[in-house]
Amino acid sequence: MVRKPVVATISSGGYLQGSVNGKLPALGGKEPPGQEKVVLKKKITLLRGISIIIGTIIGAGIFISPKGVLQNTGSVGMSLMIWTVCGVLSLFGALSYAELGTSIKKSGGHYTYILEVFGPLPAFVRVWVELLIIRPAATAVISLAFGRYILEPFFIQCEIPELAIKLITAVGISEYHRYKYEKGNKKQKCYSFICKCLKFDTLKVENPEKTIPLAICISMAIVTIGYVLTNVAYFTTISAEELLLSNAVAVTFSERLLGNFSLAVPIFVALSCFGSMNGGVFAVSRLFYVASREGHLPEILSMIHVRKHTPLPAVIVLHPLTMIMLFSGDLYSLLNFLSFARWLFIGLAVAGLIYLRYKRPDMHRPFKVPLFIPALFSFTCLFMVALSLYSDPFSTGIGFIITLTGVPAYYLFIIWDKKPKWFRRMSDRITRTLQIILEVVPEEDCHKL
Repeated sequence: MVRKPVVATISSGGYLQGSVNGKLPALGGKEPPGQEKVVLKKKITLLRGISIIIGTIIGAGIFISPKGVLQNTGSVGMSLMIWTVCGVLSLFGALSYAELGTSIKKSGGHYTYILEVFGPLPAFVRVWVELLIIRPAATAVISLAFGRYILEPFFIQCEIPELAIKLITAVGISEYHRYKYEKGNKKQKCYSFICKCLKFDTLKVENPEKTIPLAICISMAIVTIGYVLTNVAYFTTISAEELLLSNAVAVTFSERLLGNFSLAVPIFVALSCFGSMNGGVFAVSRLFYVASREGHLPEILSMIHVRKHTPLPAVIVLHPLTMIMLFSGDLYSLLNFLSFARWLFIGLAVAGLIYLRYKRPDMHRPFKVPLFIPALFSFTCLFMVALSLYSDPFSTGIGFIITLTGVPAYYLFIIWDKKPKWFRRMSDRITRTLQIILEVVPEEDCHKL
């Protein structure tokens, strides 16, 4: 069956959208009459930006971290102090990303900033680690919290079996990816998406020089105050000893405070986790899309679905990797596993801001933070890396080894351009087969199938 040519445009949610108008215009040329230009439209206002950031930040953390923070601090007062300090440090990091995002106006977040500052090798290792470690493990962590809270109403009087949590989590992840495939972008507005500080989609923000910093400051203040007050509510309702014994703090809290209505709380917590997972997957699909366009990931990841209007391959590639993470460790080992790589590259990106100040002092910076802010935040990131290695050398060591494999992978897949003909033929055949199965086409050549 011959399909009509498809032209890619951008939907209000940020995904590429198709229209049956004929061929795409040549780069740098004029569009034929009646044909839209392929551009990234700026659709994110201040209010939407605030809701996006808040919606993505508030996920599983506030429901699983209070126990760990209290356990490691030893007192309620110190626990509240840690939450407050972490909120301030998060604000520093977000403001640093605001300067990077308004100075380097390209999609891709960490990947783009590291590519711009340090070159292709560190940028490739960053996206390599995001693909193999950070995003699958982060999605598995949020999904495990989702699974635990979904099952909590059915195991009120006994402990939930870990296998049951993982099985329901696996079903939830699979259904989520099926939902993404079937619904495409039509219901994406039902949830807040994109990652903290809008770092993946600066190009789609209206007046980013003012909107991004203001959205960050407002949303981080709201989240920090909300998190501290939530912990205060926990500690005024249940004792520290009871909190340490609980595997689902929000449920224990609601049982004490709401009585029979407490059964609704796990549902709301699960929905919050789902929204956070949705935002993370959306954001990282954009990262994979940009990296593929740069030639650092397979071409199939930069292709778009002809009817669903989404970068479908970039979304579903996470599914098998997340499943592996899900059944290979528990929640806290996964957190340690991803913390090393995540904090390493966040610190590297913010350190790049300091480097740019000296290397390119005349660079246009619509928003500029005091230098001590990125310096302090970068130091904190390095401290977190060292702390991860100290606290869990096994899980962190595996993450470190996988990170190092990105270096030979870069030279094998990117630098080595004299690959055997059989390898290229096989690669092309796999790409064409996946295109047919997934019904995706390249953006520049989307009039072909």
